[in-house]
Amino acid sequence: MADTVAPKRHICLKLRVSEAERSLIAEKMEAANIRNREAYLRKMALDGFVVRLDFSDVRRMVWLLSNATNNLNQIAKRINTGDSVHAADIHVLREDYEKLWESASDILKKLAKL
Repeated sequence: MADTVAPKRHICLKLRVSEAERSLIAEKMEAANIRNREAYLRKMALDGFVVRLDFSDVRRMVWLLSNATNNLNQIAKRINTGDSVHAADIHVLREDYEKLWESASDILKKLAKL
């Protein structure tokens, strides 16, 4: 079995970090069970990736869910007090749930692309 020879690395890249960032790097190294900082930083620079998530769609879905829930609660309250429920109330509730499902579907499609 032939010995593998590590590539010669003669180019130096400098990286400045704050004390907090250095501590965070050390924590992540420890969690990954890596002791060699240079090897860790090299691996992250070459193979790592950054994930930036936009939660605006999720916030909109939560807002839609809140609206639908409020409307459903109002209808349930009316029924429990003996009042009648109008077809328009059910129509609004149906529209709210359709918007909610559209939003959830859009989010799932975006997550599938990740």
